[in-house]
Amino acid sequence: MSCRSLAALVALTAVVVLAPLAAGAQSAASSPARTPWGHPDLQGVWSNNAATPLERPEAFAGKATLTDEELAQLKRKAAQVLNGDDAFFGDDFITAVLSDPQHRSFDTQTGNYNQFWLVDRHFENRTSLIIDPPSGKLPPLTAQGKRRAAEDVDVLFTNKRPETPADLSLPVRCITFGLPNIFAGYNSNFQVLQTPTHVALYHELMHDVRIIPLDGGPHVPGAIRQWHGDARGRWEGETLVVETRNYSAQARLTIPGAGAGGDRLDIVERFTRVGPDTMQWDITFSDPTVWTRSWTARIFLQRSDQPIYEYACHEGNYAIVGILAGARLEEEGSAGSRGSR
Repeated sequence: MSCRSLAALVALTAVVVLAPLAAGAQSAASSPARTPWGHPDLQGVWSNNAATPLERPEAFAGKATLTDEELAQLKRKAAQVLNGDDAFFGDDFITAVLSDPQHRSFDTQTGNYNQFWLVDRHFENRTSLIIDPPSGKLPPLTAQGKRRAAEDVDVLFTNKRPETPADLSLPVRCITFGLPNIFAGYNSNFQVLQTPTHVALYHELMHDVRIIPLDGGPHVPGAIRQWHGDARGRWEGETLVVETRNYSAQARLTIPGAGAGGDRLDIVERFTRVGPDTMQWDITFSDPTVWTRSWTARIFLQRSDQPIYEYACHEGNYAIVGILAGARLEEEGSAGSRGSR
């Protein structure tokens, strides 16, 4: 660990002691609470459990918001879906609500989850997280973006026998789901810690922590590429702005249908406390090799009084050994079948 990283971690440990001082600084109707050093206080555990889909469904085409009656009807349909024995992750939840009751989730081959394992979703009257383009739809993919999206589907949803661990997806290998993670409803909490010089975002899913300097320094050289890119933060009034670039060309994002982020991916996040228990999170994605234009999603995070527990994935990657061993046994079985003919 470098001296700089060690200093950042020491400072972040110290802020846990200071945080209660800031928590009491906010009056009921005043401006957002502030840290002892004057920055807006974003600290705490925040949850992204919105039922609002990333893209606007065709059933809501041309409609940015629902009426109260339409929202109530959507909730009634959702209650029927939640009474089933299947579990719906991310946008698959709204797909199930808006489609026929026989719709099944994407993973039904391994026993799957049921709704017991998932949190309750938060409903709002918006019909998409995407606020730009105004259509609520992702921009068209470039030719390269389409190829990368096809590669993702090939890795995640086919039963090809892996030759090596590298043939398995990053989530299966317990490396990362990609950051920022906008996947809602499943281990979708993260904790914010602040010091005068750094902000840390500790994500529940996997084991990912982003330590973001606020010193105005430049990004690392372009030749240095990382799974989660290189993040730099700054304050613009009441808003924390985090810009991340220098992603590895192998990085993946949890964005349905959008393929993988390329090595020209640039993401700007804006965190603004808009209420005692609500934080607005705007994320603008830009990559001319993947999308034909930049696009922006808006998520309203809800404060949680629950702690974040360890997401152990498969500890020690012992499941990888089983996956590869199973693939070799299948090959032996296939070879034996051919030899007996």
